[in-house]
Amino acid sequence: MAIQTTADQGFIRKLNTAVILDYLRRFAPLSRAELAARAGLNRSTVSIIINSLIEEGFIQETDLQNAKVGRPGMLLTLNPKGGFAVGVEIGVDFISVILTDFVANVLWQERVVSDPAEDQIHILDGASELTQKAIDMGTEQGLRPLGIGIGVPGLVDLRQGKLVFAPNLKWSNVPLRLMWSQRFELPIFIENEANAAALGEYYFGVARGKDSFIYLSAGIGLGGGVIIDGKLFRGSSGYAGEIGHMTIDPDGELCGCGKRGCWETKVGPRAVLRRVRKILTDGTPSLINELSGGNLDGISFNNVVDAANMGDTVAVEALKDVGKYLGIGVINLINIFNPELIVLGGALSLAHEYLLPVIKEMVRESSLTPPCEHIEFAASGHGSDACVMGAVALVLDDILREPTSLQHIT
Repeated sequence: MAIQTTADQGFIRKLNTAVILDYLRRFAPLSRAELAARAGLNRSTVSIIINSLIEEGFIQETDLQNAKVGRPGMLLTLNPKGGFAVGVEIGVDFISVILTDFVANVLWQERVVSDPAEDQIHILDGASELTQKAIDMGTEQGLRPLGIGIGVPGLVDLRQGKLVFAPNLKWSNVPLRLMWSQRFELPIFIENEANAAALGEYYFGVARGKDSFIYLSAGIGLGGGVIIDGKLFRGSSGYAGEIGHMTIDPDGELCGCGKRGCWETKVGPRAVLRRVRKILTDGTPSLINELSGGNLDGISFNNVVDAANMGDTVAVEALKDVGKYLGIGVINLINIFNPELIVLGGALSLAHEYLLPVIKEMVRESSLTPPCEHIEFAASGHGSDACVMGAVALVLDDILREPTSLQHIT
């Protein structure tokens, strides 16, 4: 019986520690008394946990609280010097790496262009070299490494930490966690890029305080991350969120996944560029021609957004047309998940002022009334950095939700 009691006490201590860390993440600075009141714990329990976390360097005491009644208490916050996390995004045509402290202050960041046609090993070596650079810089600042998060554009086997299939990279069965852990000997977290970005928005972006929301991200493809009750919804096998591959038009264009008519063929940047090129080929005048130097093949999504910002009709109409197809999928997602918030990320966030009004109007007209009565819409708070910040969030989320994981670094 004593063994069971000890196990129960250990579990309760772990749970209480997670609760305290989470309150400090969301509401710091707080006093011990405020933490005890919020968590519904007695002050002696809170003090024991707080003292341990201070000793381990994960929280710190700051200024005295201004108390109107009674003695002032020391205020507590997470300690930025509690360690560093490295976030990595391996995109279809770029690699981005970021270094942050324990409260996600950015200490260093680098982004380089990559070629999806290059050998897989060459791209991964480049990502590893940038990761090592980040670790070296964190160590030089006297911080301890907490872990590495990696966001990738494809299906991820979370149990094995393996990239199962990345259609736009043409990669399959890449044992990323094994490769990174052998090289760096640190906790490694692998996640689909849209899921990671959703977690980043939940922790550090526009979705803070929203426990149920959907993040949509368009780059080369279209991905989605679904947060329900403050946790990523991953499905039975960890593959949930591949909303870009919902079939919208069975007879539509061929998608990078090998199927036809996927949602991402209608709403991603490539869909915008296809529409624009078709119009310009017919000789329609547009500022896009000037911005791209007259090279149809060289037109970028940024060219289209820039032209729209200058009032170009072709650009504005192309973005609105994509907004309609976005609205079709968003309506379905709202009816299924009933989220509080829809976040547009990646390239979509660059054009949010053209896309969101169209999406909102379609939702008002076609969605079931109760699920959309109080829904909000927003552009990503981190834009193109949402995934790499989310990769950092994977590391911090593991520590804050599972305090026993602190043992590997204390």
